Amino acid sequence: MKSESASYQAAGVDITAGYRAVELMKQHVARTETPGVLGGLGGFGGLFKPELGGMREPVLVSGTDGVGTKLKLAFLLERHSTVGIDCVAMCVNDVICCGAAPLFFLDYIAVGKNIPEKVAEIVSGVAEGCVQARAALVGGETAEMPGFYAPNEYDLAGFAVGIVDKEKILDKERMKPGDVILALPSSGVHSNGFSLVRKIFGIGIGGENRRYKELAEPLWETLLTPTKIYVKPVLALLKEIRPSGISHVTGGGFYENIPRSLGEGCVARIERAGVKTPPIFDIIAREGNVPERDMFNTYNMGVGMTIVVGKNDADRALEILRANGEPDAWVLGEITAGERGVQLC
Repeated sequence: MKSESASYQAAGVDITAGYRAVELMKQHVARTETPGVLGGLGGFGGLFKPELGGMREPVLVSGTDGVGTKLKLAFLLERHSTVGIDCVAMCVNDVICCGAAPLFFLDYIAVGKNIPEKVAEIVSGVAEGCVQARAALVGGETAEMPGFYAPNEYDLAGFAVGIVDKEKILDKERMKPGDVILALPSSGVHSNGFSLVRKIFGIGIGGENRRYKELAEPLWETLLTPTKIYVKPVLALLKEIRPSGISHVTGGGFYENIPRSLGEGCVARIERAGVKTPPIFDIIAREGNVPERDMFNTYNMGVGMTIVVGKNDADRALEILRANGEPDAWVLGEITAGERGVQLC
């Protein structure tokens, strides 16, 4: 018997649209399939059989996040194919900070009105993020919630699960003064601080179309640039070198995120002049009259991830990172003794 409900549809929920969305997204999900995937879409749970060969004590590592108010810009511009990359990035970039390799990802999309083509476009971005992260998209959920979300709006969140051998989990207590802090550049604002961005530029009342001489494209295009995924270079690094700490620089910027990866009695000493800040951050600070301290406590300022390695490993680490998709990786600072925190000087 065909599944449909005229009564539910009259209340604003179209079951058949949900089925259509699943059919459209299958082609995108297929791109992410890895050897561990069992079954396909449509079950009550996503099945994944991890390869545990060579691991003495496998440990699962999970991370969850959403895209936040950056979605408001996607709604406004009717551009939905990149926010899924942001969603995946915010999760897998956290997972690799423990030294874990992502295995699979699941998403949750809540919509005011289920337009199958729009949902499939969102999922295409999720799939692209999973491909970049080498993670399988094993399932998800699309919920139509009329009256809760506006018809043209949605929320997007998800979670990733990775795996690492217990003995290879990064141990920040190995960190010591003299260690070197490496930086991986961000692709821009990523997915944080957009409430402030929207306020400063007047997003939604025409500000998104502003042009600045420092930017090669309209403001909205710069802001929608998806969050960079660092899985490939970091996993390549971990095969040869064991860092003592990795930090994913997200909301809260330098002052909130970098200390989370520092050992007791370790200070991240960073020269301000050595922070390679893209023009968009200078524009945000200027247009919003935002103090530098607040900028570094809200945005990544051009540094999407920091990695702490021993002084003798720094040159080799940079070689590995640069050979695996991060040609602009650079030395950001060093670890000194003191009360755990960040010293920007």
